[in-house]
Amino acid sequence: MKEIKQNSLHAWLLAARPKTLTGALIPVLIGTSLALADGQFKGIPALLCLLFACGMQIAANFINDLYDFLKGTDREDRLGPERACAQKWITPGAMKGGIVFIVLLSCLIGCGLLYVCWELLPYGGWELILLGVLSIAFAFLYTTLLSYQGWGDLLVLIFFGLVPVGGTYYVQAYTLTTDVIVASLISGLVIDTLLVVNNYRDREQDALSGKRTLIVRWGEPFGRYLYLGLGIAATFLSLWFAIHTEPRMQPETDSLPLNLTALLLPFFYLLAHVRTWKRMCEIRSGEKLNSILGETSRNMLLMGLLLSAAILMQITA
Repeated sequence: MKEIKQNSLHAWLLAARPKTLTGALIPVLIGTSLALADGQFKGIPALLCLLFACGMQIAANFINDLYDFLKGTDREDRLGPERACAQKWITPGAMKGGIVFIVLLSCLIGCGLLYVCWELLPYGGWELILLGVLSIAFAFLYTTLLSYQGWGDLLVLIFFGLVPVGGTYYVQAYTLTTDVIVASLISGLVIDTLLVVNNYRDREQDALSGKRTLIVRWGEPFGRYLYLGLGIAATFLSLWFAIHTEPRMQPETDSLPLNLTALLLPFFYLLAHVRTWKRMCEIRSGEKLNSILGETSRNMLLMGLLLSAAILMQITA
C-alpha cells in the first residue's frame, strides 16, 4: 500500500472500514422488508435507521482502532487488516475527535428519527431514546471491556439482531411481532459469523493479549464448528416463515407453492457458508484467513438479500 498522509481523508476512510457496513445494512434491510410485507413501510424512518446504524458501526470501528492501540493489542504480529492508529495514519488525538464527531452525528440522526415518530409511537418515542443510549454504550463497552471477557457473541445477537431489526420494524409499524423476533435472531446469528472469523484468526494473539474470547477459552475446534453451526442455525430458523404462512399457488401454474420456493432461498446462503467453512478449515491459521473474512461478509449480505426476498415473496404472492 502506498504511503498514506496522516489524518487525510483516505486515512479516515480506511479507519471507517467500509466493508464492515454490511453488518449495519443487513438488519435494517430485514426489518424494512418485514414492515413492507406487513403494509407498514415508511421510507424516512427506514432511511434514518440505516444512517444511524452505519454511524454507530463506524463509531465502534474508531473506538476499536483507538482502544486496541492504547491497550497494546495491535502488536507487530497482528494478522488482521492494518489499523489506522497503529499504522500512524491517524493520531490518537484526532481519532478521539473523530469518535466524538461520529457519535454526535449519529445522535443527531437519532433525534431526527425521534422527531419523525414522536406523535405516532405508543409511548411518545421515549423507548427510542433508551435504544439509542444502549447502542452508544454498546459501541464503547464492547470494544473496551466486554469483548475481552468473551461477551462479544451474545452482544452481536442483541445489537446486530434484536435491536436494529426490531427497532427498524418498530419505527415503521409501531409494534413488534414474533416474525420480527425470529428474523432478528437470524440476523444476529449470521453477523456473528464475521466476529467468529476474526476471533478464530486472532486466537493465538488474543491469548497473549489477555483477550478471553470464546475461541481462546474453548479452543480452535470449538471456533471452527461454532462458525459452521451459526450458519446452519440461521438457515433453519428461516423455516419459520414457511411454516407460519399459508401456502399459495402461483396463478395458472402447477409449480411449488410460493412459500416453499421462498423457503428454499436461504439455503443458497447455506451452500456458500459451508463452502467458506471448508476453506477456513483448510487454511486453519495465519494471514490467509483474511480471505475468509471477505467471503463471510459477502455471505452475510447474500443471506440478508435472500431472507428479505423470501419474506416479500410470501406476502406478494
